[in-house]
Amino acid sequence: MKHQFRILLISLSLAFGTLLHAEPLSELARISLLTCTPGADLYARYGHTAIRVLDPTNDLDVVFNYGTFDFNADHFYWKFVRGETWYELGASPYYWFMQGYGDKNRPVYEQVLNVTAEQREALWQALLNNYRPENREYLYNFVFDNCATRPYVLIANVLGDSIISDYKGYTGVSYRSFIRHYTGKYTWANFGINLLFGPKADQPMNSEQRLFLPEELMYYMQQAHLSNGTPLVSEGEIAPFVISSTPWYASWPFGLAMYFIVICIVSFIDRKRQKLSSWVDWIFCILFGLLLVLVTFLTFFSCHPLVGFGWRLLILPMTHLCARFIYILR
Repeated sequence: MKHQFRILLISLSLAFGTLLHAEPLSELARISLLTCTPGADLYARYGHTAIRVLDPTNDLDVVFNYGTFDFNADHFYWKFVRGETWYELGASPYYWFMQGYGDKNRPVYEQVLNVTAEQREALWQALLNNYRPENREYLYNFVFDNCATRPYVLIANVLGDSIISDYKGYTGVSYRSFIRHYTGKYTWANFGINLLFGPKADQPMNSEQRLFLPEELMYYMQQAHLSNGTPLVSEGEIAPFVISSTPWYASWPFGLAMYFIVICIVSFIDRKRQKLSSWVDWIFCILFGLLLVLVTFLTFFSCHPLVGFGWRLLILPMTHLCARFIYILR
């Protein structure tokens, strides 16, 4: 049902987009950066970014969204695993866009760009050009090319001037630590990400590399100005993202502790009866082997830039082996 609803929204957005015209914007028009707060689903944990074009004179209020994709595309999940997911620029009425986030109780912050009439028109025409059928699709990359980086690059290119920001944020922090802030340090999602991420994820980010996350882009733009000192944002109230906490009983340390205790109990029973329950070890070896196959595949045959072999992969076998010492050292 969710997939069907998403397909309907994509169809409506495409149909709405055909009604857009390339007429110049009026003097009352304004262009804003929209930042959507995180949702409950893993893919929504990082928030979202879009661009709003409002022109009351021409009865125009449209949101351009670089985060549109189709679950029912051919071989979607296979392409997603390989990092070959094609996203596209969607256009929808502002009311539809806000209603979708309002239904999920996800606040949306708006930052009105402080641009001249010529710059505003250039942004509008650039968005329309990106929305052309031959231009709207792009190869999505979670870190280097996503719904947040696309609006920033478009704005920076159109302004024709270097954007300078006083916001330092997480400059110098690694990708791994940065992402952990949004997934939650002790969530199973973060544990899985750490198993898949290799040494490249521990590289420190510079000022612009961290803008792949919507909240960082929001803060960066709020404190940005052009080389002539003009503030980039004329108005807009923003607030920090609220990251939901994980109950202790749903955390990965608790889960691993329970696994360790269970294997210790099995090992203790095996020691008492002087017989090894090899099926326990076989199940673990098979599951861990599948994990290694997945990491190997993603490392050598996918486009994911941060995936690779790292020491965190040893957490699982070391936990199992330590629990087995009760039997091994009998």
